[in-house]
Amino acid sequence: MAITSSIATTSFSSCVGGEDYGMFMKKVQPLMNVKIGKAVRSRTMMGNVNDGKGLFAPIVVVTRNIVGKKRFNQLRGKAIALHSQVITEFCKSIGADQKQRQGLIRLAKKNGEKLGFLA
Repeated sequence: MAITSSIATTSFSSCVGGEDYGMFMKKVQPLMNVKIGKAVRSRTMMGNVNDGKGLFAPIVVVTRNIVGKKRFNQLRGKAIALHSQVITEFCKSIGADQKQRQGLIRLAKKNGEKLGFLA
């Protein structure tokens, strides 16, 4: 029984502060020297997921190249505003509330992306 307790004591003492401690620190030391920098945030890209896809995308791209990007974006903005007004007037005529109107506008945007109007 004395042999068993001396083996247990020896292995416990070597584990806590004995001969394995130096080897343990050699393995852990490189991990402790790792410098943690600033977190890198991914940039949010504003754009169409279906860019270049859809039935009307080629027409939209050709028109944008002919008219110019700045003028094209102005025309697109006016068209979107007019379409939103049409949806608003429709919602007023059928008695839909604000939440339903917003849902219809979001649906129109999703459909426009799928069809290629926002290419």
